[in-house]
Amino acid sequence: MLFHLHVKNLALIDSAEVEFDDGLNILTGETGAGKSVIIGSVNIALGAKASRDLIRQGCDSAYVELVFSVTNEKKRKELERLDVIPDDDSLIIISKKIMPARSISKINGETVTSARLREITGLLIDIHGQHEHQSLLYHARHLEILDEYGKSRAAGLKQNIAEKYREYIELKKKLESMNLDQEQRLREMDFCRFEIDEIENAALKPGEEEECQSVYRRFANARKITESLAMAHEAVSADGVSKALRAVEDALQYDEGIRSIRDQLYDVDSLLSDLSREISAHMEEMTFDGEAFREVEERLDLIRNLENKYGKTIEDVLKSLEEKRKRLEELEHYDLLRVQTEKALKETEKELEKMSANLSKLRRKIAAELTEKIEDGLKELNFLDVKFAMEFRKLGHYTAAGYDEAEFMISTNPGEPVRPLGMVASGGELSRIMLAVKTVLAETDDIPTLIFDEIDAGISGRTAQMVSEKLGVIAKSHQVICITHLPQIAAMADSHFEIRKAVEEGRTTTTIRPLNREQMTEELARLLGGAEITEAVRQNAREMKELAERRKKAGKEV
Repeated sequence: MLFHLHVKNLALIDSAEVEFDDGLNILTGETGAGKSVIIGSVNIALGAKASRDLIRQGCDSAYVELVFSVTNEKKRKELERLDVIPDDDSLIIISKKIMPARSISKINGETVTSARLREITGLLIDIHGQHEHQSLLYHARHLEILDEYGKSRAAGLKQNIAEKYREYIELKKKLESMNLDQEQRLREMDFCRFEIDEIENAALKPGEEEECQSVYRRFANARKITESLAMAHEAVSADGVSKALRAVEDALQYDEGIRSIRDQLYDVDSLLSDLSREISAHMEEMTFDGEAFREVEERLDLIRNLENKYGKTIEDVLKSLEEKRKRLEELEHYDLLRVQTEKALKETEKELEKMSANLSKLRRKIAAELTEKIEDGLKELNFLDVKFAMEFRKLGHYTAAGYDEAEFMISTNPGEPVRPLGMVASGGELSRIMLAVKTVLAETDDIPTLIFDEIDAGISGRTAQMVSEKLGVIAKSHQVICITHLPQIAAMADSHFEIRKAVEEGRTTTTIRPLNREQMTEELARLLGGAEITEAVRQNAREMKELAERRKKAGKEV
């Protein structure tokens, strides 16, 4: 679960820290207090783009840190497969530092890319934005919801279809490329043979270019090398060390303590003699061979010309040679290969059709189960005479997910046929439908933390009470963090936080604080009463909180 949130120098926030609990965490506050900044900071830490304009004025950088507690063994293993190991306290720390020129994300101190960050955090938290219900207007999202619900049953089949689809596309592209007429084929064969002969005649060897470059450098700098060796030979051939050795040997008869000096001088004199002979031998070998130099130069030119045409290195050129040999073989057996490719494509398409049909059949079975549960949930959310179904259509082509196109259908009035959601549901109804969907998905979803950002928009009254109970149900199996403006939902809080905006020392600052029981009641009264909070409003707030607690204690199911 999301255990701790720390935000510093972001927008109106100077410094804010929150410790969330299990169950239902509610965030409330006046309009404009900065509720969106709190959820925005979480989004930023999870990989969303962060504008440098979000850095608090007068600060060099902004910082967001999320601390997740991971105690579930299955979740730990999933993270370990991504090379993420919780620390000794089962914590994973995700941070993002936002600077004017760039942003840096880290997981347990290790810098990560945005793509890797999203992959990892996708196992830990899911955010449902206040306008997410509008995605229900796009029926492409409906199939995603269905597959998400049935992922445990359909995952293997979907993976097999994706692999078969890739094979199908590759064969299709290959067949489409086999459209040469006889004249084009013969022309390409001649060109292939020319290129193959050109590379083969060169008889290239791996590492040859480096060897030729070394010989070329030696020839090109022969005079400089000879001059340098002559200077070295003169230096090591000087008799200074020999004179020193003779002098020390004369003195040795008077002082045995300098014997080690004599021995060292002897070793140095012997070493210099050997070195002088080795330099002389190398100088004798350093004869400039003009013909050999031209041969090396021409060989290097040939190698570099082939590299310019066929690859950056000799290895690339040799790889290109194998590809051209393969292409020539294809061209020489062009008609046979085309027939074989056509046959393979038909067989693959037949298998893909069968697999897609099996997936479609399974999806319809899962859809019947899903829509029944959503319909039950909608009835509990004050859709009294609702019918909810899913309509399937077969696409005219295959995809990596089969050939299905699916759309949710709904009827909210008796006697009316089911129709697409976008033609029937209002914004407030879509919000409730999305909540019903999320409630059902929560039964199979193993993501531990769910954030709802004002998903209760457009509802009130009895419906709001039912929504609060739905969130309570989800919070039994997930940590739920919910921003709301409705007292019915806020009353269900296991933990309640107030987001407040105030002016301190001439600067506007957003803060967040946990509320105790009395403060929760006062905040509920504010949500109920608006500008004027009377004792009657406070009493109403107390009764609302007590009722919510009795419902939770009784474990009422919705």
